[in-house]
Amino acid sequence: MRALLAIGRIEGSNLRALGDALGSTPPATSRLCDRLEAAGLVERRLSVTSRRELELYLSRQGRALLEEVRKCEADEVRPVLDAMSPEALGYLAQGLTAFRDAAALIVDGAAGARKDSEAAALPEEARLRIARPA
Repeated sequence: MRALLAIGRIEGSNLRALGDALGSTPPATSRLCDRLEAAGLVERRLSVTSRRELELYLSRQGRALLEEVRKCEADEVRPVLDAMSPEALGYLAQGLTAFRDAAALIVDGAAGARKDSEAAALPEEARLRIARPA
């Protein structure tokens, strides 16, 4: 599932980018893509810019699976959110925004992150491996 989510985020990129996103070696990433392609979830296409590279895309089935998983997740979270007060929802939104910004700073090198002093001042031990859990 992590691989499908990563491919969805970096769709059109190559095996090296997927391996970086997953914290995986090139041979393991290639084998993983072999299995995902055999399952009909991923398509590998020749790059339009380089005949030596393959680009990764979610197949129609891969997109449908991710959509189904996201719908199930939303269906499970919805009753909890409905039970929260508007004030509590506001606090949750603030906390999730701060978390997203800190994660973007760590994972994407601040691409899309707010440039506030809190996110920039994260200690080294707080740098979670969000996209690549240990």
